[in-house]
Amino acid sequence: MKKIAVVEDDRSLRTALAGLLQENGYTPCLIQDFMEADREIMESQADLVLLDIILPGTNGQAILRNLRKKSQVPVMMLTSKAEEMDEILAMSYGADDYITKPYNPTLLLLKIEAIFRRMTPENQKTEVEYRGMQVDLLRSTMKYDGQEVVLSKNEISILYYLMKNKGKIVSRDELMDYLWDCNDFVDDNTLTVNINRLRKRLEEVGLSGVIETRRRQGYLLV
Repeated sequence: MKKIAVVEDDRSLRTALAGLLQENGYTPCLIQDFMEADREIMESQADLVLLDIILPGTNGQAILRNLRKKSQVPVMMLTSKAEEMDEILAMSYGADDYITKPYNPTLLLLKIEAIFRRMTPENQKTEVEYRGMQVDLLRSTMKYDGQEVVLSKNEISILYYLMKNKGKIVSRDELMDYLWDCNDFVDDNTLTVNINRLRKRLEEVGLSGVIETRRRQGYLLV
């Protein structure tokens, strides 16, 4: 049974969320010490984190930033603000997805299922190679020229999908379908943030210009 850590300061919402998760086959782990949230998340060994952005004494972005120094556990941000900047900031710090409150419970569960499907894709090679890049899907790492970088779930998924479609332009809609399964609910900027983060990670090991943008068409791995 998958364990999901819930970091939410609203008691009634936290209780309702725990009940929803339990009713749908997940084990909720309620994190209430927000100043030590990243440590408690690590100790809980959660498979996924639902993380509110606005918290007393701190905020979800700070917790996510600290968590990403230690772990690549999937994180979905919960935000009460329907503002584009909140979504962009959440994704730029390494979140895998986000949902705006008040959220539709069915949509939330679909997003959770989509994240878990991306973590354990069927009939997919766990290691792929292209022009010296070695991608390990199980470890969420990419090696090149003796250097290794750890990628987020979205970053590794984007790189894998582009490698799988090497030599072919992949449209933004196609990538969003692959990443989130429900792109009607995902802001277009979310994909841009993830692509830019992946490019920066590749540049860290000397791979500059590997992902080309083809205007009005999509992306191409070169």
